Amino acid sequence: MLNQVQTQKQQHTILPQQIELLNLFHLNTLELEQRIQDELSENPALEELSSGDDALGDKFSKDSVQDFQNWEEYGYDDIPDYKTEYNNYINTEKVPEKPIAEVPDFREELKKQCRFLDVPEDKHFLYDFLIDSINENGFLEQDLDELASEISFKQKVWIEVEELEDALRIIRDLEPLGAGCRNVQEYMLLQLKKMNTKRPDVRTAVNLLENHFHDLRSCNLDKLRKQLGLDEDEIRIVLELLAHLSTRPFNPETSAMQANPSILPDFIVIDEGDTLELALYRQRSSNLHISQSWMEMVQQTAQNATADKSTKQYLRSKLSSAQWFINAIQQRESNMLKIMQAIMDMQYDYFKYGDILMLKPMKLKDIADKVKVDISTVSRLTCNKYAETPFGTVLLKDLFTEGIVNQEGNNISNKVIQNIIGEVIQTENKKTPYTDRQLVTILAERGYSIARRTVAKYRELMNIPVAQVRGLWN
Repeated sequence: MLNQVQTQKQQHTILPQQIELLNLFHLNTLELEQRIQDELSENPALEELSSGDDALGDKFSKDSVQDFQNWEEYGYDDIPDYKTEYNNYINTEKVPEKPIAEVPDFREELKKQCRFLDVPEDKHFLYDFLIDSINENGFLEQDLDELASEISFKQKVWIEVEELEDALRIIRDLEPLGAGCRNVQEYMLLQLKKMNTKRPDVRTAVNLLENHFHDLRSCNLDKLRKQLGLDEDEIRIVLELLAHLSTRPFNPETSAMQANPSILPDFIVIDEGDTLELALYRQRSSNLHISQSWMEMVQQTAQNATADKSTKQYLRSKLSSAQWFINAIQQRESNMLKIMQAIMDMQYDYFKYGDILMLKPMKLKDIADKVKVDISTVSRLTCNKYAETPFGTVLLKDLFTEGIVNQEGNNISNKVIQNIIGEVIQTENKKTPYTDRQLVTILAERGYSIARRTVAKYRELMNIPVAQVRGLWN
C-alpha cells in the first residue's frame, strides 16, 4: 500500500568558500604567511606588492633630478673625514633588530621521528595533526572523538577514532616519551611500565595508579595501606618511587629546545599614556592585488568570440579566486582588530599595568556579543594568537577565564586564584608543604572563599602535585 507523506525540514549547508574562510581565521601569523605564499605560487592572477617597489620607482622616476658628479667632484670633495667615518658606526637611535634564532620545538622533533617510522605517507597527516594538538606540556587534552571530527572536516576524508588511537600509541613511544598522554596518571603509568615490572615497588605503584588513583590524589594514605596491605615503610617506598617520576612529558622551562622560545605575535599593543594603541603585527591585505595583465586577458577573451571556452573559464576562475582570497584576508584582519579591541576594552587595566591580579573574568560569548559575531569566529581568531604588550607576549587564550565571587562581591578571574596558589606554594616551607585544606584557609584570609576541591582542581591544572609528594621531593 502506497502512502504519501509531506514533511518540512531545515538544512544548513556550509559552502566550500565558508570552510576556507574559517580555516584562514584559525591560522596564526606564520601559518598565514605560508598560506599566502602558496596562493601566490598557485594563482597567477594574484600578485604581491613588495615594499621595495615604491622606493625603486621613486629612484628612477622621471620627476626626480639626479645631479651629475664627475671624479673630481666625487673624489676631491670638501666633506671632512670624521663625518664619513662616523657614518660607518651604528646610530644608537636606529639599532638594527637582532635576528630571531629559529628554535625547533618538541612537536617538530616528533614529526621528524614519525617520518622514520614504517608508516604510509598518506597517513602522515594524522600524526602531524595529533602532534600539533598536543599542548605545551606534552599532554593531549582534546577528546579523540572531537579530533576525529575536526580532522575529517579539515581533510575532507572520514577518520575513525581507532585510527587516532593507533597513531597515538606510536607517538607516546617517541622522544619525549609520553607525549600525547591524556593526563598525569596515564603518563606516570607509561613510565612505570618502561621499568622492570618484576620489582615489588614498581608492581605496587602500577596497582596504586590503576586502581587507587582517586585515593592517592586525595592523600588517603591510611586507606591505601589497608587496601594494599602495606606497612608504613612500604607505602613510603612506593610514594618515593612515584615522587621521582616526571609529571609531564615536556617541561618548557627546563628543556634545552625551549630555552629561548621565539614567538611571532599577531597583535602589537602600545601604551601611549592615556590610551592603548592596537595594530596588527603585519597587515597583508594591503600588499595583495589583482594582476592588471590578467584582468586585461579576461576582458580580451570575453570579447573574442573565437576564444576557447575552457580558456575563458580558467581565466575567470583564477580571477574570481584571487578576488575572493584578497577579500577573505581583509575580512580576517578586520575581524581580528575588532575582536582584539573588544578584549582590550574589557581588560584595559591588565594591558595598562600588566598585573595578572587585574585580569577580569571574560568568556568567548562576552566578546562575541560585543563585536556581534559568532562565538566560533571569536574562538578561531583568538586560537594560537599572541599579542606583544609592554610587559611581554601574551597568549590570547589565557585571557578567557571563568569568574569567582570574592567576599566583597566582586567577580574575580580564576587566573588570579591560580596565581595566588602558585605564589603561596612557592614560598611554603618545603619540609612541611601546605595541604589543600590549608590553602583554602590561606585564600579565605585573603578574601577568596572557594572549596577544597576547587583548590585541588586549580593545583592540578598548574601541574603541582599534592603536599605529600611535594614533601618527598625535598
